[in-house]
Amino acid sequence: MKQWGCFMAVLCLLITACTSGGGEGSEKTTRGEIIGQDTVRIVVNSNDQMNFDVNEIIVKENQVVVLILHHTGTMPKASMGHNLVIIDKDISLSDFAKKSFSAKENDYIPESELQNIIAYTGLLGGGESDTITFTAPVKGSYDFLCSFPGHYSIMKGKFIVE
Repeated sequence: MKQWGCFMAVLCLLITACTSGGGEGSEKTTRGEIIGQDTVRIVVNSNDQMNFDVNEIIVKENQVVVLILHHTGTMPKASMGHNLVIIDKDISLSDFAKKSFSAKENDYIPESELQNIIAYTGLLGGGESDTITFTAPVKGSYDFLCSFPGHYSIMKGKFIVE
């Protein structure tokens, strides 16, 4: 198991060094589309190059958020699965990701951290989508990430509540 962790760490570093997405100029903020009096629709795309197409999502406090995650790639969930997890602002992104690493049986959502998760999508393979609906928490800046092992170092951003 220790060798597997080392392998994943090296793989993550190699992918970070070789991936062209996520560099300067590729940052994108979205406020989504207003679809009701207090409802906003946010669409996030992920791909086989381990990228989200947004790295900042801005919503209003207590707004109903309809979040749609698309995996626009072709690779299967077992090798290039993606989800989007929004965690509480008092939780360490790296600590959460480490706990996610060993939660394969629950699609990399650690049961011990459920109380620290604002919302999360299902784990998707290429060509799949998931839609979740939740109410935005209190004002603040929250992290979001893909909790699939090794992805969080690239696939992360801020969920900002105004």
